[in-house]
Amino acid sequence: MPITTKNFVFSVFALTALAACQPKQEAVPEAPTSATQTTKAAPAQKATVPGQINGTDMRKEDIGGDFEMTDGEGKPFRLSNLKGSVVVLSFGYTHCPDVCPTELLTYSDTLKQLGDDAKNVKVVFASVDPERDTPALIGKYAKQFHPDFIGITATEGQALPVIKQQYRVVSAKVNQKEDNANYLVDHTSGAYLIDKEGEVAIFSPYGTGPEAVAADIRTLL
Repeated sequence: MPITTKNFVFSVFALTALAACQPKQEAVPEAPTSATQTTKAAPAQKATVPGQINGTDMRKEDIGGDFEMTDGEGKPFRLSNLKGSVVVLSFGYTHCPDVCPTELLTYSDTLKQLGDDAKNVKVVFASVDPERDTPALIGKYAKQFHPDFIGITATEGQALPVIKQQYRVVSAKVNQKEDNANYLVDHTSGAYLIDKEGEVAIFSPYGTGPEAVAADIRTLL
């Protein structure tokens, strides 16, 4: 079956956004690399430009949509319930050694940058490792970075592969031995900024500084 131009672009986007659980030096994550690497470089900081989006404009792309997962209290979570707020949606897992903590710290600092506007912003951290990330664990983990962060995971009957496809998220276990629960997960890094109507508006790559993320969020408030 021939690959359409649009599908090819989608595939390239997913691969270029994939990051192992080690930080990259570039602001835009590169192709997959081994999660066993030990090099730790500080994320690049992208300068803000007044009137210009710092991330990638996704409003013409066929991406996103509503979905259901489970929050830290064991209750169903639907993205549509957050309509009226700007949502920062990122995917990762609680055992991630570097990328996820760095991103969540960035989004915590982003809310500080926003000041009073932060009340109109929700940060959602969605697990790509539901085998280990129970609702209670993902909920507690997210709130370690900010008390208002929402951690969600897939439970029985919730189709994580479909959600990953909706958001072009790629993830794969690495360094897993048979019957070994100690493994890493290569996964797409960065975050989607979703507007008040629930539509994906901007992709913010891993390494984008809090000032730049906050500036992009302000364009959606």
